[in-house]
Amino acid sequence: MSVTSEAARSAHPGAGSPPPAAAPHGGSRTSGGGKVSGPLAIFTSTMGGGGAQRSMVKLAGAIAHRGFEVDLVLIRAEGHYRSEVSEAVRVIDLGARRALASIPPMVRYLRRERPAALLSSLDYVNIVGLWARRLSGVETRMIVSERNTLSSVVQNASRFRTKLRPPLMRWFYPWADGIVAVSRGVADDLTNMTGITSDRVQVIYNPVISPLLREMASAPLDHPWFRPGEPPVVLGLGRLKPQKDFGVLIEAFAHVRETRQARLLILGEGPERGRLESTVRRLGLENDVQLPGWVVNPYPFMSRSGLFVLSSRWEGLPGALIEALYCSVPVVSTDCPSGPREILEDGRHGLLVPVGDVPALARAIDIALSGAGPRPSPDTWRAFDQEVVVDRYLEALLGTRHEREAE
Repeated sequence: MSVTSEAARSAHPGAGSPPPAAAPHGGSRTSGGGKVSGPLAIFTSTMGGGGAQRSMVKLAGAIAHRGFEVDLVLIRAEGHYRSEVSEAVRVIDLGARRALASIPPMVRYLRRERPAALLSSLDYVNIVGLWARRLSGVETRMIVSERNTLSSVVQNASRFRTKLRPPLMRWFYPWADGIVAVSRGVADDLTNMTGITSDRVQVIYNPVISPLLREMASAPLDHPWFRPGEPPVVLGLGRLKPQKDFGVLIEAFAHVRETRQARLLILGEGPERGRLESTVRRLGLENDVQLPGWVVNPYPFMSRSGLFVLSSRWEGLPGALIEALYCSVPVVSTDCPSGPREILEDGRHGLLVPVGDVPALARAIDIALSGAGPRPSPDTWRAFDQEVVVDRYLEALLGTRHEREAE
């Protein structure tokens, strides 16, 4: 991975050449649809945050390994996914403090590099990217990717500007050459919230299952809770924020502990830590619940847990749920919009419970720990395999006809 500051390149246009694994800029790569002139660019916020950013890091590396020149263009090149960026990907740091402030450096990038195609991710980044392309005057093909259930984001927003997103998307998304949603639920919600016609929105899942995930899941784990003979561990994973509703998970676990030995481990960091730790103390669960923070590799924990629980109020396409299926862990999930019902095929591969229902979640956890719940099979995650998803994204980016539809 090479990181290039947009400000430095503007002052010194020859600086920041890509690593040997990448093609020289201005060259071309060959695809099924013919030669591609210029890089394929992926534009998102940072290398931190949540699943949306991680998916873009994975996608950038997977496309680069197909032989394409790939630029990962970031509003700020910071975050804990830096170590997962492929050496074949060039990182462009726009160096902006806010999304709107990234428009001028993004315009300069587009005019200088003239990428063959640009994929942007996250709704506010999408709007910035569309404006930058319009101002740059380049003919770069642009695809915008919608990652979350818009109605839930707006309904739960505390900032007024977030509530402005649907009309902004209604006005500016038609500027895109294509619109991608990460699940059918996200696609339907997007059309309902913005009035964009459904024929303009294509569903492409995230590249969740990758060779790197397989390698990371097999890593050794040294944690006392996972030694032989210890009680089963219930695992939660995600940023500690209201969307994930980990408070409900802790309350449900307290009910489970009344009748059986078990432990709860929640991996992640975020603004809700203080409130969640207070809940643990109030319920007297200090010996059975841990919140160790963000970990570089959560998958050895996942593959050795007795159960994975997704307690979210809303999602787009929860990658952690798919990763748990791949790790052959029983799963319990809220039936939140959007993704869990789609991933679990109406409960065939895991138990679904209503959002925010503590007694129902406790019952489902108890059933799953007893071995009476559904067990995942390999067929449950194949639609999210990286190679399948990369084919779909390349078809969208290169404008070639896609013949496979996400189910």
